[in-house]
Amino acid sequence: MADSTELQTRDTIHAGGEWRAAVSGATREILDPADGRPFAVVAEGDERDTDLAVAVARRAFDEGPWPHTPVAERAALLRRVAGLLVRDREKLGLLESRDAGKTAEEGRVDIDCVADAFRYFADLVAGEAPGRVVDAGSPDVHSVVVHEPVGVCALITPWNYPLLQASWKIAPALAAGNTFVVKPSEITPLSTVALVDLLTEAGLPAGAANIVTGPGHTVGARLAEHPGVDLVSFTGGLVSGTKVAQAAAPTVKKVALELGGKNPNVVFADACATDEGFDTAVDQALNAAFIHSGQVCSAGARLIVEESVRDRFVTELARRAERIRLGRGTGDGVECGPLVSAQQRAKVEEYVESALKEGAVLRSGGKRPTPSAERPESGYFYEPTVLDRCHREMRVVREEVFGPVLTVETFRTEDEAVTLANDTEYGLAGAVWTADPGRARRVAGRLRHGTVWINDFHPYLPQAEWGGFGRSGVGRELGPAGLAEYRETKHVYQNLAPKPVRWFAG
Repeated sequence: MADSTELQTRDTIHAGGEWRAAVSGATREILDPADGRPFAVVAEGDERDTDLAVAVARRAFDEGPWPHTPVAERAALLRRVAGLLVRDREKLGLLESRDAGKTAEEGRVDIDCVADAFRYFADLVAGEAPGRVVDAGSPDVHSVVVHEPVGVCALITPWNYPLLQASWKIAPALAAGNTFVVKPSEITPLSTVALVDLLTEAGLPAGAANIVTGPGHTVGARLAEHPGVDLVSFTGGLVSGTKVAQAAAPTVKKVALELGGKNPNVVFADACATDEGFDTAVDQALNAAFIHSGQVCSAGARLIVEESVRDRFVTELARRAERIRLGRGTGDGVECGPLVSAQQRAKVEEYVESALKEGAVLRSGGKRPTPSAERPESGYFYEPTVLDRCHREMRVVREEVFGPVLTVETFRTEDEAVTLANDTEYGLAGAVWTADPGRARRVAGRLRHGTVWINDFHPYLPQAEWGGFGRSGVGRELGPAGLAEYRETKHVYQNLAPKPVRWFAG
C-alpha cells in the first residue's frame, strides 16, 4: 500500500445504508504525511449532507428496529464486528499508518484496541441486570430504574487516533441501542469509512450507522447545533470543543467532551537508584513523549524530574532521543513517523522557536531531519526534541504542542513536585515514578488528573473510565461510565392498586 501511486476515489458519505457523493459534488484529497502526496479522494460534505444523515438516523431511531433489538442480539453484533476487525487487522493497520503517519506497528496495535473496545461493550451490556428495583415501601407499588438509549448521537472524532477514538464512541452508542452520525477528521477519514463497511457486513440495520466526511466548521458545527441530535460527543482541541459546547447549548443536548492535555511525568530520584530503575524511567519518558510523534492527548510532554538526578537523566534521554529512527511508518525499523500535516509541523516549529527565545536549552532535535529515502523532504518530519531548563511561564510548557517536544522542569521536594504537576489548566493524565510505595500513593492521590499512572505511562484499560479534570473536558469514555454517557435513566413507578386521591374538598 505504501508504494502505490494509484489515487483511490470513492463516495464516503453513508446515509440510509447507501454510499453517496456529497450533495455539492465537492471532494477532498487525502495526503500521505510521509511524502505530502495525495493517495485518496473522498467526498467533502457540508450542512446539506449532514441534515440528510441526521434525518436518516432520526428515522432509524424513532421507527427502526435497532433501539428495540434485544440486548443479546446487539452484543452479538458488536462481537461480530470485533471478529471482522481481527480479520482485516493488517489492512486497517496499514491504512491508519498511511492516513495518520504513525508506524505500521502502532496502527496494528490500534486495531487490536478497537476490537477490544467492541468486545468490552458487548460483554458489558450483555451482562447487565434489566433494571434496579427501588423499594417504595408498599406491596402495591412496583418501582424500577431502567436505562434507555439517548437517541441520535453525533460523534466527532480527531485525526490522531482515527479508528480508536471512533470505537470509543461507536461501540457504546450501539451497545446502548442508539443510532449515530459520525464525522471523522477531514484529514484522516479512511479507517472510519472502512469501519462503517464492517458494521454493514456485520448486519447492522440500515440507518443506524451514518457517516459524513467533511470539515468541522460545516459538518461538525451543524451536528452540534442540530435539533434532531440528542447527544454530541467530541474529541479534539480545547478551542473546537468550546465551540461544540456553545452550539449544543440552545437545544440542551447531552455533551461529552474529551479535550486537551498537558501531562506531567514526575520522576523522583529513588526511582533511578538502580541501573534498571534508571533505564526503565528513561525508556518510559521517551515513550511518553514521542509515541506517534507526540500527537497524543495523554502524551507525557512535561518531564518533571528531581534535581539531584536531572543532569544524568536528561543527558541520557537526549542521547537516546537523537537515535530514534524517523521515516515512513510502513518502513522497516522505523520507530517514529511524520507529523500529520504541514500545518501541524509549522505549529511545532513555532513552539520550539518561542521556547528557545524564552531561555530553554535545546538538548536534542529542534529541527527537520536530513532528507533521505525513508523520509522524503516533502514529508512532514520533525526530530524528537528535548528542551531543558524550562519554567512554567513558557508557552511551550503551558500550552498543548501536540508534537515530538519534551520540556524538562525540576523539583526538590514532594510538595514542589505536586505543585508543578497540578499547575496546568488541563487535567487529563499524569504519572509518578518512585520506589517508595507510600510516596506513590500520596502523590497519585494529590494529582488533579483524570488518569494517573504509577511507574508506567500510557496503558489504558477498556474497563476503566477515561476523562479529565479542568479544561480537559466533561464526561467519560470507556468503562461503565462510557456506556452510561449514551443512555438516559428512566424511573418506572407502577401502582398496582390505584385509589382515588382527594386533595380538595367537594
